Amino acid sequence: MHIIQSCYSVFNTRIYKFLLLLIVFVAIGLIPFPLEAREVISLNRDWLFHAGDVADGASAHTLSPGWITVNVPHDYQISQPWVAPGVDERGDADNPVANVASRLSSRGFKEMGCGWYRKTIIPDNDWKGRRILLDFEGIMLVGDVYLNGELIGGTDYGYLGFEIDVTDKLRYGEENVIAVRADTGSPENSRWYTGGGLYRDVNLKITDPELYFTRHPLYVTTPEVERDRAVVRIQAEVANHIASLDSLRMKTVIRDADGKAVYEAESSHRFNRKQTIKEYEADSLVLDNPRLWDCETPHLYTATVTLLRPDATVADEVSTRFGVRKLEYSPEYGLRINGKKVLLKGIANHHTLGALGAAAYPRAIEKRIRLLKDFGFNHIRCSHNPYSESLMDLCDEYGILVVDELYDKWLTQYAGGRKDWMEQWPHDVPEWVRRDRNHPCVVMWSLGNELQLLWDIPYADWGVTPYRMQKALLDRYDRTRPVTVAMHPRGRNEKTDSLPAPLAMETDVAAYNYRYMYFPGDSRRFPRMMFYQSEANTSNMGPNYFDMDLDKVIGLAYWGMIDYLGESAGWPAKGWEQGVFDISLEPKPNAYFLKSYFKEDEPLVHIAVYEDEEPYIWNDIQMGGKRLSDHWNYPEPSILKLYTYTNADEVELKINGKTIGRKRNDRTDSRRRNRIMWENVEYSPGNIEAFAYNDGESNPVARHRIETSGRASHLLLTADNADWRADGTDLQHVRVEAVDKKGRRDVSARGMLTFSVEGPAEIVGVINGDNRSNELTVGNSRSLYNGTATVILRSKPESGTALLRITSPDFKPVMMKLPVSPVDGK
Repeated sequence: MHIIQSCYSVFNTRIYKFLLLLIVFVAIGLIPFPLEAREVISLNRDWLFHAGDVADGASAHTLSPGWITVNVPHDYQISQPWVAPGVDERGDADNPVANVASRLSSRGFKEMGCGWYRKTIIPDNDWKGRRILLDFEGIMLVGDVYLNGELIGGTDYGYLGFEIDVTDKLRYGEENVIAVRADTGSPENSRWYTGGGLYRDVNLKITDPELYFTRHPLYVTTPEVERDRAVVRIQAEVANHIASLDSLRMKTVIRDADGKAVYEAESSHRFNRKQTIKEYEADSLVLDNPRLWDCETPHLYTATVTLLRPDATVADEVSTRFGVRKLEYSPEYGLRINGKKVLLKGIANHHTLGALGAAAYPRAIEKRIRLLKDFGFNHIRCSHNPYSESLMDLCDEYGILVVDELYDKWLTQYAGGRKDWMEQWPHDVPEWVRRDRNHPCVVMWSLGNELQLLWDIPYADWGVTPYRMQKALLDRYDRTRPVTVAMHPRGRNEKTDSLPAPLAMETDVAAYNYRYMYFPGDSRRFPRMMFYQSEANTSNMGPNYFDMDLDKVIGLAYWGMIDYLGESAGWPAKGWEQGVFDISLEPKPNAYFLKSYFKEDEPLVHIAVYEDEEPYIWNDIQMGGKRLSDHWNYPEPSILKLYTYTNADEVELKINGKTIGRKRNDRTDSRRRNRIMWENVEYSPGNIEAFAYNDGESNPVARHRIETSGRASHLLLTADNADWRADGTDLQHVRVEAVDKKGRRDVSARGMLTFSVEGPAEIVGVINGDNRSNELTVGNSRSLYNGTATVILRSKPESGTALLRITSPDFKPVMMKLPVSPVDGK
């Protein structure tokens, strides 16, 4: 026994000395430490920013005053002051597609201009001999990138990403300055608020210099899908600079959402030495009993493809998530996913995120997606440009179907403004399609919006020729989805819609904005046509859904369901106000009307009190509608008109327990369906309650009660993120509500709130639902509107507890402790 212990002691001592020597040799560089095949390093934090143009913005040396530290994603326009229109400003009546009420009305009453960003990095010596890329997911609206004072690249269309090879430009052993100039262009370069700056992620990518995967290299398709069997095809694009290499070895692993490997194989491929870049079929395989992706069960697989050197070491490795699902389109049934009819119940909105402007925070996007799902939406139309990669990832995870759109108009003016569109689209189409083609959420490509009547589009043939050219290139990278263009109007001219425009006949799917009433006639004359209402208006909600043949159409997307900055009908409104959710994401009463038919199997009733009507014409469509509320605080005496929204058979209405009537849901009239009107309702303080019943049932299937509140006595705080992560980007939305002693919201409360935060967090946004307010959405103060406001906190890259304090001259101070969890145990 002693001999064994002695031998173990000697052995243990030798191992210890060996490990110690190994650590020393690695530390001094005699033995290289094994590096990851591909490294991705975030450059999102600690940029210097300067608003406006400066002579030394790109300089590698001294800086002028006025630079501040910011973190990406960052929208520099959102912090700019509002610019009220001058007394002599007039709308642009000569441009029917621009919706210009005054010089800056479409761009959110923010002045156009540029901003500079700078970041200093010291390259790691381990990077020597490797391939180094700067990767920008987007620069709004256009951008130029400099390294150590030298212009090295940029973007002419800031909604798409790009990368720059800086392998031979980095200076080791010293500071390297990355500088970016972002420019929002002129007011006429967009029809909505775009934001400005480094509004999406910036990364450094490090790969093998000789053998590596190209940009967006993987293409995963599922050409055959059944319940018990699916064929998965994986293609990969590889770059090779090894002259002697004549074959490639690749390893493919597929894991399910639980991390379990369901497929693993290695393959060999011949390489033509005359071609530097080549696409391969990395694997074609069969999955037995696959877990299918759809809106209800959005199961995701992950494919990882590893590129091996001739000595079997790893040269590069990339992964992509994908879903096993089958798309089928037909004039007979519209869209089927995995054999089941699916109707697109959607939203068409711009990419901005309320108080955060254009800054693409994943958590803010997720908050919107969860809200939309709760109200029955299953679809987003990306209007009118590619959204962030984060949105696509989240739509994959939540089962939201996406119509992925590339452009607004096919004009230089609306595609960046500084490069001719005819030169630009051949670059944009491949970047866009290759980036998004593996996302199962993407069910249709859209190349543009409302453009066929613009005669300065190339070839002046209603857009048919440019569509054909773009589609031919798109088909090179993906043929698994139909291609469309949104039409408005759908005819050959604005006054006579006797026939669809030639472009409508050319697209795979006929997408009409607002012109759903032409679906039946066009379908009879052209039986091959398939129809999608790419925009539907709020003022005609209900009929523009129920009057479609829901068994045959693909679906619809309601325009502007979330209020946003830009496209204002006129000062003081800072933007769109016709959504069913306000800009702070508070539901308006008609959100429940929409929910009553988007989620028809979920019993619902909701009271909406009519207050006013604000009709106005937008894009030649009446968009304004009724102003409604769902509180019960009115002066006495008041005679009110109200609606009860319901998907049940009938509704009973009671005021203070006394029945004032019982009415049926008239499903024979699309203008009345799910919307019961009650006139000459005498207001009485207390409560009003609606009870919904189905025929043959004595108990209500749903109810809604609103009460007269007292004057607000205190503030109530609600945080939305129970798993707030210390990753430097994650958000916490804290809703503040002014309530009375019984906890009822006081909609008349208008007090000013001041916010402060201590610990690992910072304030990045303040918002209420008032899109006419002159208060900024940044800073540390915001007034209540309808009794609510929201403060948005961004985590810092360290864990701990953030302490939020709110003070107000009208309420006692309140505070809230918010834990910020470590990331991966750090």
